[in-house]
Amino acid sequence: MPTRLRTALLIAIAGALMGGTVVPASAQEPAQTSWSPDLSTGEAAGVSVRSDGAELDPAQAHLAPQDDATAGAMTEGGPDAAGALVPTGMLTLDARTLDHATDRVDSTLDADLPPGSTATVDVRGRRANGNWTEWIPGTPASGGTTGASTSTVELPEPSTVVQSRLVLAGPPGTEPLVRDVRLTAHPASPSSLTEGGAEQGPVLSYPVFATREGLVGGTTANGHVIAPRDHFVALPSRRALSPRDTSDYSVKVCAPNRRCAFAPVWDIGPWNTRDDYWNPGSIRQNWGDLPQGVPQAQAAYRNGYNGGKDQFGRKLVNPAGIDLGDGVFWHALGLRDNSMVTVDYLWTGSVRLSKVSARSGSVDVYAAPRSDAEVVGIAADNADVPVECGLGSGPNAWLQIGDGQFVVAAAVPDPGRVKTCAGAG
Repeated sequence: MPTRLRTALLIAIAGALMGGTVVPASAQEPAQTSWSPDLSTGEAAGVSVRSDGAELDPAQAHLAPQDDATAGAMTEGGPDAAGALVPTGMLTLDARTLDHATDRVDSTLDADLPPGSTATVDVRGRRANGNWTEWIPGTPASGGTTGASTSTVELPEPSTVVQSRLVLAGPPGTEPLVRDVRLTAHPASPSSLTEGGAEQGPVLSYPVFATREGLVGGTTANGHVIAPRDHFVALPSRRALSPRDTSDYSVKVCAPNRRCAFAPVWDIGPWNTRDDYWNPGSIRQNWGDLPQGVPQAQAAYRNGYNGGKDQFGRKLVNPAGIDLGDGVFWHALGLRDNSMVTVDYLWTGSVRLSKVSARSGSVDVYAAPRSDAEVVGIAADNADVPVECGLGSGPNAWLQIGDGQFVVAAAVPDPGRVKTCAGAG
């Protein structure tokens, strides 16, 4: 090596040692990422997208309690609270894949909000196992303002894929208009990357009282038009509301007769709209003093909680924590009357979920991997199921999706990597 080159190299090394470690550009902290989703490509339910932005469409919107921009919570309680129901619409925007993991997303709205109206941005992230976190609402922008307003959502674990949902609400004649949504994803903190976010284990499962939704011809909160003998369910929180025709949030419901149904969550209810009772009190939207797994309606009806009333001040006439579409109620479970059921909230577990595709609307669930075995329930088209293992091949291939629960493998086009069931020959 030439003397001058060797001397220059030694000087550079000495300078690095004296001045600290030289951090390569690739190891520097990633910068935040900002983008504006295309409103015209969003999945609209009660929202009309025009050339100048997204506006609440009262004729297509569902009725819900309005977000409270002052308290960061929905209006609730009080004998006159039922009158607070206002047209509410949602626009689910395209998901975004990031170059780095994020655990905090800012949302800035450019909007016209007449007095009495609100606009909120919900955000969720994709978990390491491929399932989504629940939707997390930001602080709603209040009515009576024009221009930009910003809210922040903290995700339960670092995610490299995030998605936002615009929620617009207002009494008739005060329809909010959002011209632009600007999202900024901040790099995940070192602590959250180290911890890996919220650890998931077994699927949460609770016994709750189920009622039949009915309402054929009506429209659910996600914009689905209810058909006769429809296969879907409603839970009393929009945190677990799937976009229309998706299975991002699905449940397994089992009746006392041991028949079970796998179905997507497509509506909000019964009774309440901010009661994610399956979550622990530390993150439950309302009524965090109740035991995890106990719906507010159940506590009010059976124990006089909240004076025996729901969030709107209505007297409870049953303790329902889930509503079932007619197809789930009659066809899948064989129920004749409202009943206690056991509900598995499938997205809460660590097992990767896979989507059922059934042209007939559902597929049978068998007690054994044979077509002549007892039918013990159904898996609805668009429902997510937890594929535990597989056996057989070709047209004789089966997938196990629960204890003593099997479906033909052809009903799940993309099951991911499937291990062979123990004991399979």
